[in-house]
Amino acid sequence: MTSDQRRRAERLSCWRGPVTAEPLAGGMTNTNFVVRDGAERFVVRIGDDIPVHQVMRFNERAAALAAHAAGLSPEIVHAEPGALVMRFIEGRTLTAEDVRRREILPRVVDLVRRCHRELPKHLRGPVLTFWPFHVLRDYARTLEKGQSPWLPELPRLLAVAARVEQALGPIDLVFGHNDLLPSNFLDDGERLWLIDWDYAGFSTPLFDVANLATNAGLEEDEERGLLRLYFGAEPEPGLIRIFAGMRCVSLLREVMWSMVAEIHPTVALDYAAYTAEQLARFERALARLDG
Repeated sequence: MTSDQRRRAERLSCWRGPVTAEPLAGGMTNTNFVVRDGAERFVVRIGDDIPVHQVMRFNERAAALAAHAAGLSPEIVHAEPGALVMRFIEGRTLTAEDVRRREILPRVVDLVRRCHRELPKHLRGPVLTFWPFHVLRDYARTLEKGQSPWLPELPRLLAVAARVEQALGPIDLVFGHNDLLPSNFLDDGERLWLIDWDYAGFSTPLFDVANLATNAGLEEDEERGLLRLYFGAEPEPGLIRIFAGMRCVSLLREVMWSMVAEIHPTVALDYAAYTAEQLARFERALARLDG
């Protein structure tokens, strides 16, 4: 967080009087604040476009507005270039352990399914497509241009992605969240909310399902339960195989996101350590796919 970002949050035209922006933890592509304006509290997200990560704020705004209209996300009360203001929801963000709980996972899956099916009915204006294989290829070009130390790894990683893309075949096109970290689910004690639409876009539902599984650290039997919940039937061997490939793609997106962030940092983070951690997870998932 910088003092300029804080001042930017405090000087937005939507406030009725002088306000103070208090830092809010979290956010890998933006800086978050809580602002009290009179008797109400709001969350302010400060962040500009990040083309190297394909984060475009017009798209985030469109998705967030549609998500609120679909009953999935808090109300957006103000938006301007580089800033998004939403109503504050009193609650707690989920952890990976929370998502794995039998009483929580069905509620999480229901919210994701509603995102896929209901949110597009409320979209207005241009929005992006999130095709994970294109994202990976674009990351590779960014790494090449930036002379990343990871260049020797790229041919092998892209070959894995190409193999999964070829095996995927026709897809059911939905509007995905595409960043289903447990911390992007908020529990207010009565219901769950889905927040942070930086990477939203039309995609295959299998990416979100695999992304949820990898971010929550689901075991193999839990993943089968996840597939049953989402698809409403016992998963067939072909689906299980494709899902295993998409698990690799989900982890590979995180690996290459971090590789790019090493040369284009957005927040204070030990990106090299994060890359190594995610690469180790990817290698385990790849060994499982090939085994």
